[in-house]
Amino acid sequence: MRNVLLIAELSLREATRKRLVSVLLVLSALFLGFFLFGVYRLELTLDQRAIDAGLDGRSPTGAANLPVMFSALFGMYLVYFLGSLMGVLSTVGAVSGDIENGVMQSVIARPVSRAQLVAGRWLGFTAVNVAYVALLAAGLLGGVRLITDYTPPEALPAVALLLLAVTVLTSLTVLGSTLFTTLANGIGVFVLYGVGFTGGILSAIGTLADTPTLTTLGRVANAVMPTNALWLGASYHLQPEIMRQVGEVSRGANPFTSSVPVDPLLVLWAAILAGLGLAGAMWRFSRRDL
Repeated sequence: MRNVLLIAELSLREATRKRLVSVLLVLSALFLGFFLFGVYRLELTLDQRAIDAGLDGRSPTGAANLPVMFSALFGMYLVYFLGSLMGVLSTVGAVSGDIENGVMQSVIARPVSRAQLVAGRWLGFTAVNVAYVALLAAGLLGGVRLITDYTPPEALPAVALLLLAVTVLTSLTVLGSTLFTTLANGIGVFVLYGVGFTGGILSAIGTLADTPTLTTLGRVANAVMPTNALWLGASYHLQPEIMRQVGEVSRGANPFTSSVPVDPLLVLWAAILAGLGLAGAMWRFSRRDL
């Protein structure tokens, strides 16, 4: 365990040395500032409309505040998307990159097993990716709360599902890094990410058109890559009851949100998949020729 923690610490230092952390902080601050300025202008417009209508104010969870609710929901989708990019791009060369540049040969000569090396790399990159998503989500939701006095009803379960989605992506990317070159790994993981997104679209179309075949295909795609299903589960927790009712009226036609909670078995499968990805990466690299 000590060697695993040491490799994880070295991975964190590597991310800092390559200015990954500093670049992320600067770009994320710019993103939050840009997005929250839009929310601020929206809030001013809605306040003015309420005054023009002779109202004393707006309820944070009332129909008049729907634009703010949708803005917060869309902002969290951007957090999920940016976190997914971070999970893949930061980890895509976790093992293969060191092999390609010749660093791995000197590292494995140390008294550290290959399995410990992979576990340490996974732990370090997972810590960076999870912290990034958690801080970005906290900044966005905190900013929306400060500006509009609105907070999604169940933010903590939603953020937990997003963190699990990022962990799954990190594990699968580390596994791919032990199987393929860095470029092939990046392409492969993004294709899997697309499979999950396609599953959400197929499920939405199948529900809207009452086509069981499409719904089944969507469920299969979500099982293969459950990240998008985890986002849909998070979107359920981020919506007040009035937004869920809108989703029910549209019969799930919006593939970006869900009016029903995520299946607990799918959450369990996502956690198992993350563990299988790590275990598979440790096993594969232990038997791979350099």
